[in-house]
Amino acid sequence: MKASSFRRERLWDGLALLLALVGFLASAQVTFRIFEAIPHIEDEMAYTWEARLIARGFTLTTPTPPCPSCFLVPFVVDTYGQRSSKYPPAWSVVLALGERLGVRAWANPFLAGLSVWLIYRLGKRLLNAPTGALAALFTVISPFFLMNSGSLLNHPWALFLTLAFTLAWLDAFFPSRIPACLSLPTAGLSMGLLALTRPLTAVGVALPFAVHALIILWRGDARRRWRLLIFGGIAGAVTLLYFVWQYAVTGDPFLNPYLLWWEYDKIGFGPGVGVKEGGHTLAQAWFHTRFSVGVGSHDLMGWTYLSYLFFPFGLIALRKRPQAFLPVGVMLALVTVYNLYWTPAWLYGPRYYYEGLPGAMLLNAAGVCWLAGWVTGKGRAVRWGWKNRLGLAGLAFTVMFLCAANVSLYLPIRLSMLVGLYDVRASDLAPFLSPEAQKMPPTLVIVYPQRKWIEYGRLLDLSSPLFDSQFVFTIDRGEILNREVIQFFPGRLVWHYTPGVTTLAPLPENIP
Repeated sequence: MKASSFRRERLWDGLALLLALVGFLASAQVTFRIFEAIPHIEDEMAYTWEARLIARGFTLTTPTPPCPSCFLVPFVVDTYGQRSSKYPPAWSVVLALGERLGVRAWANPFLAGLSVWLIYRLGKRLLNAPTGALAALFTVISPFFLMNSGSLLNHPWALFLTLAFTLAWLDAFFPSRIPACLSLPTAGLSMGLLALTRPLTAVGVALPFAVHALIILWRGDARRRWRLLIFGGIAGAVTLLYFVWQYAVTGDPFLNPYLLWWEYDKIGFGPGVGVKEGGHTLAQAWFHTRFSVGVGSHDLMGWTYLSYLFFPFGLIALRKRPQAFLPVGVMLALVTVYNLYWTPAWLYGPRYYYEGLPGAMLLNAAGVCWLAGWVTGKGRAVRWGWKNRLGLAGLAFTVMFLCAANVSLYLPIRLSMLVGLYDVRASDLAPFLSPEAQKMPPTLVIVYPQRKWIEYGRLLDLSSPLFDSQFVFTIDRGEILNREVIQFFPGRLVWHYTPGVTTLAPLPENIP
């Protein structure tokens, strides 16, 4: 490599590292300023509950409390006298590590920064460094990316695993300087952990690579077939832990804990699937897909209705890059497989498609670079002639205008819609974090919601799943059940707490 080319490549790498840092900081801003580093939706409450349980003793279950409905935790189920989360444990283990280190809220921003760097590496490998850097830039300012990266959901972890798997697969089955002894375990472990995080997403991510695997089996040499076998062994061994987990929490390796919360929470079509009478149908799936893709046309890039503007040109740029259609295929496969699920997602954008983000960013970036003349049929960067400069200026103005409109208008408005989501704010926890409250002895807090259950649910982040924290929260279920709960915690003070009404220090009760 010539010295000038080496320096140019290092400059692009340095820019990508800077973008990764910006992605980390921007995601952290969303975490602490928008979401205030606390759970807002039921999924987050279940993840954090499970993470605290794992952090305390690396266990997946805890004994069911008396009156389970008095200690309601969303998506936490009780079976055979044990309480556990309905969600697979991989993401909660990551959060548990954050709990132990006191950096739980930083987990997703950190993963977001890593993902920005890996998106750059993917674009650079498949086309060139400018394409990778532009894809990274598009990612950093994407409302879709930032909303999820600032949350406590498992999507940023799944995105990181998807990128790690994709790059490791490319290193293992295409020419690469990375030895197979590193790329194969990375690919297998990443896919297995993805299955332990979001099983249906893992199916969607794996589909394009499964097609490639069939091609390898049909036309590949013995060396590549052996590599495929090794990968399958590693990925399969890790994935089998999913059934071990189901056995650990339900006593049945084939019983999905989702069904213990909602018996209709299934994959597929027909009666008993979803909340609609008659079950989930192809017509509903098509409607949900159109709705989710429509939401993505806004949230993906913040270019209202235009987030897919450069996709056709990106396909042209990638047409002679068979490898590039693996991440693009992931995006399409996720849209396809989630037709099997009975409900769409829109609150944080179409988050069921989130792990397809690299393919979307690659298409837009490749499309812009192809129009700019940075990508020829053979993928080489080219110089601009005088005749092309007017068109290049128009393209640059269009892209900068769209990005500026997103950053200055769409992104702030979209993020502001998530402030105090579902009426959850850090100020709701303030009465229990005040100096006076922190001096109190162990206390049982009976919460009397005035309007809806979230007035109790938003306090759960202060309570231990093992009921050994300073404050243990229970929701009012009537005088008889409340008394039973009080009897279960002898020696604790009792605080009858009505959100928005109770402001004075709690009055102790003598517990017999």
